[in-house]
This record gives sequence, C-alpha cells and structure tokens, in this order.
Amino acid sequence: MAKWILYHTDGCHLCEQAQDLITPLLGDDRLQLVDIMSDEELITEYQTSIPVLKSDQGPQLFWPFTAQDVCQFLRKQNKSKQIVWI
Repeated sequence: MAKWILYHTDGCHLCEQAQDLITPLLGDDRLQLVDIMSDEELITEYQTSIPVLKSDQGPQLFWPFTAQDVCQFLRKQNKSKQIVWI
C-alpha cells in the first residue's frame, strides 16, 4: 500500500485546502503531513511551491490542484488499487 506525503506549513490556507481535498481520498492512515519548517532542505525545496503531494515512489503533484487532479494522480501512481473520486 502506497504512502503519501503532503508537504505544508502551519497557517498556510492553501495547504489546508489541499489537505481537505486529499484526506477523503486517502484517509488519515495513508497521508503523512510534513511541515517544511522542520527541515532546512525542505524549506529550500518547497518554500515557494507548497502544498505538494508526494508519492513514496517519488512523483509529486504541485498546487494548484483539484480533487479530480488528485484522484488522477493517485490512480496513475497506484495503478493496482482503484481509487474512487466522490
């Protein structure tokens, strides 16, 4: 089962919107939230692009995205498991 990371930071309204889109599709057990402020390398890499959804296999989905975009990204990254967008 694939794991997913949402790179974000506290107080980011776009990050909150992204989490609200992603959580119903993945659930809390498959989504790991990583605050970029916890690591200098993450700040350098993502400071101007958060929120970013990343597969544990490497591919990333950058904001802006819709629930449909997330669903398509999840399907592409996890072809063996059908994810239903509601």
